[in-house]
Amino acid sequence: MRSIWNGAISFGLVSIPIKLVNATESHAVSFRQIHLADGGRIRYRKVCEIDEQEVTAAEIGKAYEDADGSMIPITDEDLASLPLPTAKTIEIVAFVPATEIDPLQMDAAYYLSANGVPAAKPYTLLREALKRSRKVAVAKYALRGRERLGMLRVVDDVIAMHGLLWPDEIRGTEGIAPETGVTVRDAELDLADALMATLGEVDMDSLHDDYREAVEELIAAKAEGRTVEAAEAEGAGGGKVIDLIAALENSVRAAKKARGEEPEPAEEPESAEASADAPVAKVTSLTSRKKSGGTGAKKKAAAATQKTAAKKSTPSRAPARKTAARSTAKSSAKTTAKKTTAKADTKQTAKKAAPRKRASA
Repeated sequence: MRSIWNGAISFGLVSIPIKLVNATESHAVSFRQIHLADGGRIRYRKVCEIDEQEVTAAEIGKAYEDADGSMIPITDEDLASLPLPTAKTIEIVAFVPATEIDPLQMDAAYYLSANGVPAAKPYTLLREALKRSRKVAVAKYALRGRERLGMLRVVDDVIAMHGLLWPDEIRGTEGIAPETGVTVRDAELDLADALMATLGEVDMDSLHDDYREAVEELIAAKAEGRTVEAAEAEGAGGGKVIDLIAALENSVRAAKKARGEEPEPAEEPESAEASADAPVAKVTSLTSRKKSGGTGAKKKAAAATQKTAAKKSTPSRAPARKTAARSTAKSSAKTTAKKTTAKADTKQTAKKAAPRKRASA
């Protein structure tokens, strides 16, 4: 790999000649600007604004623009003559635990390579000292016309350096956090913890740039003259007010399903009366449910009423048999009483008729 800077690491009185090599590379797909009318390439030419003539790279130097707009030329020799020890040296100023470095300060990453055979011994000494101490080295160095802050740590068997932003280059967080007071309940935190545990860990080497692959496929299709079908956008969409509890529960079930686990059945959502201290998203969701037909509690009450009505209108078989027996007994008793009364009436009629016959004789 090509080095971008040559110098030395200053480790107390020990000097380690090194080469600075970029540790990262961009795989992003780059585009060119074209003229839409004919597809011609758009290029930028470096032109002097005084004589309006195009100039080459060899004719271009550096200058500082003053407040009044005047230019103050600065040459490479001027910068090299600066009395800064970091002009050609990575000067280690302290060794601290890695936890003391704010990730917000992280900038570009580099590998430090030993420059020459004599540098191998002190390079290895510094590497092993960093390993055993489990600390990182904070250093100052100059690159591309300015002094910078860096952090040295061990990656495999190589010393890597992360460029760091100066502390005063980190913006404050004022006005970033939500200004509206929100109460997060323990139940919501428990669901969030369950989702985190279900998602688990990931092999960082397995992650890749899906968007870049899609762009590359698009370019290949265009080059072959094939048409590309528009894909439907996925995701919940931004700016929507959601039921936080339901979203967390659905996320946990989806994560378990993706991992091949059996998701637990969905529970009935709680009523609006039981969530008076719920977040705004929860209350809004419950209000919309009321307008569209009631909550789960009302559905339960309606189901219970239907069951009670069904029990009243459809008695069991045993009481039906008893009722039928009673009605049969009553009808039999009535029939027997009618027969008895008819017999008694016949006897009385016969008795009355007999004296009449005797009298007539």
